Amino acid sequence: MDIRVIIKIHELLLAKRAGNSEALADRLGLSVRTVYNYITFMKTELNAPIVYDSLNKNYCYERECELNFRG
Repeated sequence: MDIRVIIKIHELLLAKRAGNSEALADRLGLSVRTVYNYITFMKTELNAPIVYDSLNKNYCYERECELNFRG
């Protein structure tokens, strides 16, 4: 896992601009499978409350979330 990608996904989720997995993959220059892997990692290992809003076709945080990577 590349911490820079995790930070970018986190920023997009906070800005409510992540989109669906295909849009997120395009935006990050990754495959859709890799995006799924990052989302799963963030949910399971970082306890990030990421959900998929099927109505708006967008990944988002279910509740307020703060991930601190800057020591």
